[in-house]
Parts: sequence; C-alpha cells; structure tokens
Amino acid sequence: MFTLPDFPWDRLEPYKELAGRHSDGVVDLSVGTPVDPTPEPIRAALAAAANAPGYPMTYGRPELRESIAGWLRRRVGVTGADPAAVLPVIGTKELVAWLPTLLGAGAGDQVVFPELAYPTYDVGARLAGAEPVATDGLLSLGPAAPTIVWVNSPSNPTGKVLPVEHLRKVVAWARERGSIVVSDECYLEFGWEPDHPPVSILHPDVCEGSHQGLLALNSLSKRSNMAGYRAGFVAGDAALVKRLLEVRKHAGMIVPAPIQAAMIAAFDDDAHVDEQRERYARRRAVLRAAFEGHGFRIDHSEASLYLWATRGEACWDTVSYLAERGILVGPGEFYGAGGARHVRIAFTATDERVAEAAARL
Repeated sequence: MFTLPDFPWDRLEPYKELAGRHSDGVVDLSVGTPVDPTPEPIRAALAAAANAPGYPMTYGRPELRESIAGWLRRRVGVTGADPAAVLPVIGTKELVAWLPTLLGAGAGDQVVFPELAYPTYDVGARLAGAEPVATDGLLSLGPAAPTIVWVNSPSNPTGKVLPVEHLRKVVAWARERGSIVVSDECYLEFGWEPDHPPVSILHPDVCEGSHQGLLALNSLSKRSNMAGYRAGFVAGDAALVKRLLEVRKHAGMIVPAPIQAAMIAAFDDDAHVDEQRERYARRRAVLRAAFEGHGFRIDHSEASLYLWATRGEACWDTVSYLAERGILVGPGEFYGAGGARHVRIAFTATDERVAEAAARL
C-alpha cells in the first residue's frame, strides 16, 4: 500500500485567515491560478461543440493533434512534431500523477525528479509503488537506471530555465541507461530574459532530431487561461505515446469533445497568448520592484509565473510577515527542503491586487 504526504496547502489556511483580516482584504499571491478571462474564441468553440451525444476519441480528434503539432513547430521549434505522437490529456496534473503507473513503473523502479519540484512528481512515483528520488545530480545515482527522469524547465517553483547544454546531457545520460525523460514544460511560453530562453526537450538542438525515449507535457491552463477546462497534452516518442493511448483507452481517460474543440481554437491562435504575456510582464515588473525595494532577494525567476524570493530567514517566518500585511505567498518548503528559506510569489493576480500588494510593501 502506497503512502501519500499530507496535502501541503492545508497548512497555509491560518495564514490566509490572518491575511484576510487586512482592512482591504487579502492579496493572494500563493497559487498560480489564472484570473483573466478565457479568450472569447475559445469559449465560442466550446459552446459550438456543446451538442456532443457520442463518445469522444481517447486519441483526440485528428484536427486537435494536428493543431498541437502545428503549435509545437510554430512556437516551440520542434521541427519533427508528428500528430501521430500527440495525445490530449485531462489536464497535466492528472498525467503527472499517473504517468509512472501508465508506463508500467512499480516496485523496484526509480522515478527521479528535481530537488525543488512540484510535489506531484513525488506523488506519482508513490502511486505507482516506485521509489521517488529527488536529486539535481544524476551522476550521484551511479550505475542506476531510473525508469523515469523528470525535467521541469521553466521550473515550478523557482522559474529557473535549464540551458540547451544541460538538457542535452540529461538526454544522453538517460539514453545510455534506457531511462525515459519526461519534461514538464507548462511555462514554456513565459520566458522573461532573452539570455535564458526556455527550450523544449523535443527541440532538435536538445535531442538531435530524435524523440526516442522522450516525452514533453504542456498545458493550456496558464497560456490560455483555461485551468478550469483541464486541457493538456503529451507528445514525443511515438511508441511511448501509443503505450499511453492503449492504457488510457482501457481506463476511459478521455478529454471531453467540447474541450477538444476549445483546445483547437487555443492552439491555433497565438495573439491571445502574446496579450497575456504582456499582462504578466507588467505584473511581474511591479511585484519584483516592490519586493526588492522591501529588502527581498529574487533568485532565478527568469521564466514561469512566479518570483522565487527570500529575506534570508525561514520561509514560514516570511509567510507570517507578509500575511500580517495582508499578502499571502507560498512557502518554499512545499517544494522540497531546499526551499526552506524562500517563498514563491505568483503574479497571476489582477492588476488591481498586484498594485495593492506593491502599495502595502
């Protein structure tokens, strides 16, 4: 029987209550939940497909897989993107949690993920009965051959971007051992510093044009304000995608037909993403200036929707300090022991609440 950690966000409730006592209410910067409207063309596509009496395809409509492959070519530079090696999923958190199980990992297998990481990588290993291993040094594993090696760039929570050279070494290391590299790329379109551009594991500069042993995950939650739609995909090694497809057929893990229609509209349009980037860039600039001006140091944070900040003290002390000022942030400890002196600050709040947070600092 697997054991799961306590759900970490429950520990933040007392601080949320404290922040809520502020005369102008809480400014919640703790969770990266989009607050801006889902673009109208996406909503229109959803409504137009609402009459869906039949079962949808687990593999996804051919038009959807071509739309995703087109986005990978156009925006991500994956020249060899193949619609046959694309599979829509019911939000990427679902896939992160169940991927080790779907790929057949179990007792005696290792699932490796970064030391500072989204907690669901660990949870997914435990659900499969595999051994979760948090490390940033693959060489420390010696001759071990993990079943799965997770990569997350841009990182949640730190916003760190792994350069092409680093990703290339990870791919080579995994291929020597027959390990599968799975890259969580949900923040790929939100890079902020030209000197640190995010790059996909499927980019030819990383994988030398071969997707063998590689899978990339991406989501519409952040780029298109579709977190409520639960819409994402996995792409890469055609043989691995086929394995996932067969299991998901048996398990009934199917993206609803109206959501598939909305996904097509989202992946076919770049303009709404560029508009959203501009909003986040403004909010990021306001919050970064405010926190740095208040004595915080911002580390990494060259991409994603977060600032990784520290006052040089225990993260819970920082959470309490900010809650007393009506601002709620995420303790870095939620993401691993290495985050014990940092907090994660999301800039997904509205312009008004971002300005209010800056004013309180």
